Amino acid sequence: MPSVRQVQLSLFSLLALLGTSAQAEYNFAGGVWFNYNYSFDDGSDEPNNGNFGDEAFIIYADGAADPGKGIWSYSAEWRMGPGSFTDPEHNSTGNQMSMKRAWVGFDLIKNNTLKIGKSQVPFGWKTYNFWPGDMLIGGYGDQMDVGLKWHGQTEKILYDFAYYHQDDFGDTSSDTMDDNNHWGSHSGGKTRYRKVQTWVGNFAVNVNEDHQVGVSLQTGQLQDIYDENGDDVGNHPVSGNHAAGVVYYKGHFGATFVNAQVIQTQRRLPDHYADSEGLEKDIENTRYAFEIGRSTGNWTYYLDASWADSQTKGNPAGLVSAYAPGIKYDYGPGWLYAEYLTQDGYIGMDGNVGEGDFSALYLTVDFYF
Repeated sequence: MPSVRQVQLSLFSLLALLGTSAQAEYNFAGGVWFNYNYSFDDGSDEPNNGNFGDEAFIIYADGAADPGKGIWSYSAEWRMGPGSFTDPEHNSTGNQMSMKRAWVGFDLIKNNTLKIGKSQVPFGWKTYNFWPGDMLIGGYGDQMDVGLKWHGQTEKILYDFAYYHQDDFGDTSSDTMDDNNHWGSHSGGKTRYRKVQTWVGNFAVNVNEDHQVGVSLQTGQLQDIYDENGDDVGNHPVSGNHAAGVVYYKGHFGATFVNAQVIQTQRRLPDHYADSEGLEKDIENTRYAFEIGRSTGNWTYYLDASWADSQTKGNPAGLVSAYAPGIKYDYGPGWLYAEYLTQDGYIGMDGNVGEGDFSALYLTVDFYF
């Protein structure tokens, strides 16, 4: 979901944990969301004409030292419920509760911050609404991994350098929450492999106040976890790797926003996982994403579109596409969404492209306090 309106509370008990006596303002907020969904797939079973579900309760905590009083900041988001976009089989808690992000930052140099913990991977841009807009960006959109990130900026330039030791807390989790099971996990089953030891670089230039161009790169390792029967493979060997690059653009034309990016991805699947499934080990594909929207008063109208083209040996899938037009209404303490998703392909947990039709309507309500 997009960022929330937050209410300020003074949480003086946190000062001792942060090791400072500085006075500062803190943001502490909560939220709830749920949605109605209706599938238009052939053969889909909708005897009740769709259902309400995906309910979640969220807690947000953010804070920073006052200028000249300290160099620290922090941010956390905790989600609970089936709409948390987490899976007990793939997270460190074993239930429908998980930490989307949790980092502590230190402003070591002016306009430069070191973040330690689970933070957003600096790679391209994120869709206006992460779900269902992520679509064929799958796995390279709203990534949240655990490690170190250095962020800096000047008036014209933004840059990030990061090392992510793993993609979630724990030793078998691959739960980045909003990536929809694109890194070795799948709904209803244990994680087969996970992303580890990943290096990321991002560099962007503000051409002017309305236009930005950038490039991001990431490369790392993949670790075997379980076999096809859900049995532990033993010492969890690191036997695969991954790499990806993106060139992107973000722009505003008055009240209209336009984003575009091209992503090239490669994975060499972990040996045990690939051998046990009889899969091609070397996975490669190109993704394209385009987003356009316009805000008028309390209304925002937007369209997310994405395409994926496989270069994997033996993959019969052609160029697949996905589209998600949507409307958002700002009613004060939250938003109302109406979104339609249609696609003729998907990205699997191995990062490969597959063909398959799916379409659905989503009506979402959220509110924050």
